[in-house]
Amino acid sequence: MNSLTTNPAPDVTSNDIYLTGVPDEAFAIMREADGLTWHPYEDNGFWAVTRHADVEVVSRDSETFSSAIGHTNLWDLEADALEIRRSLIDSDAPDHTRLRRVVSKAFTPRNITVWEDNTRAISAMALDNYIANGGGDWVRYVAAPVPINVIMSIAGVPLEDADWMIEISDYLVEGTSGKQSLPDDAFGNTTPLRLLPFSSPASHALFTYGEELGEKRRKDPQDDLVTRLVSAEIGGERLSDAEYRNFFQLLIFAGNETTRTGISHAAMAFAAYPEQWSKLQADHSLLDTAVEEILRWGSPILHMRRTASCDTEVAGTKIAKGDKVVMWYCSANRDSDVFEDPFRFDVTRDPNPHFAFGGGGSHFCMGAFLARMEIKILLEEMLKRDLVLKERTEAVRAPSNFVHGVLSVEFDLA
Repeated sequence: MNSLTTNPAPDVTSNDIYLTGVPDEAFAIMREADGLTWHPYEDNGFWAVTRHADVEVVSRDSETFSSAIGHTNLWDLEADALEIRRSLIDSDAPDHTRLRRVVSKAFTPRNITVWEDNTRAISAMALDNYIANGGGDWVRYVAAPVPINVIMSIAGVPLEDADWMIEISDYLVEGTSGKQSLPDDAFGNTTPLRLLPFSSPASHALFTYGEELGEKRRKDPQDDLVTRLVSAEIGGERLSDAEYRNFFQLLIFAGNETTRTGISHAAMAFAAYPEQWSKLQADHSLLDTAVEEILRWGSPILHMRRTASCDTEVAGTKIAKGDKVVMWYCSANRDSDVFEDPFRFDVTRDPNPHFAFGGGGSHFCMGAFLARMEIKILLEEMLKRDLVLKERTEAVRAPSNFVHGVLSVEFDLA
């Protein structure tokens, strides 16, 4: 393993750092360094990839930079945990190609349009409730319920279980902080936490729920994603029980949490920069560029790890086989070589080649079109209601170096 470099990195892994936001100064130092920077972590460390161009290089070369070797966490997993916890995002071709093919058609731009009316109704109801309440916690009333209800509708999960799904998602976000408020046996869990995603008993709860729903869909198929997961055949084979459980968990969590984070940061940005909301109010043709700027600004997922499958080199830095290589999307999205005045929130920014959905390549987020659609429709419904937000309380952020989460933030209606 490579552990020496002339470019030691400032700490960006301590979860509590993110309670006050992304440590932009630390990432700026790393972007200015020659080559990559080596970041100590636990017994060894990782190469921090912080510049836009370098993140793109690593993202697009999935053969050299593996998602399957050593998982996509900053830390390493034991062999049994690695296999049990493996999902779509922790796989390489051909397994990744096979798994992605199961649901990828459902998330194409054309097929996403089927859900626009439903998304609009969900968004309208959430905003009307928020207005009737006189404002308050944006996460509770809007950012949390909108995406979870949309993904549940697509997956075929009963909407009456939305509050429970939000609760489970909250516990999974908590798991990304390395802290856990739940007892190990919560929700009837008997599995060692090291074998569960996010090391959380909430994963057991979601697995159990998914298994029960999957069994119902085998007996009574519906036009939904869960039915597709339990009935899909690829090369004559169906998903294994473990593949289905991990797919269901990924679908619910990733299909919900990242958009929830984007919607939270959208409200915070428009409250902090009201002139940008005024621009959007005056010119609705800016909606598409506003959505992209929200995604760049919020960077819902802060990083993703790869592992070098062979000796290689990035930005003049020699990387040894087995070295961890961590792409920091939040840093790449503030790279001044790509984004003019990157710390300015600007709804007119165009082009905007952000990495909110990864840096491209085979692991580009298949939910990207869905997330864009949800955010755009929510903005349209906000504009219809002439909704103007004024910050009442500072955001309570998730203590996580992985999810750029917002636990709560309150606004008044200006």
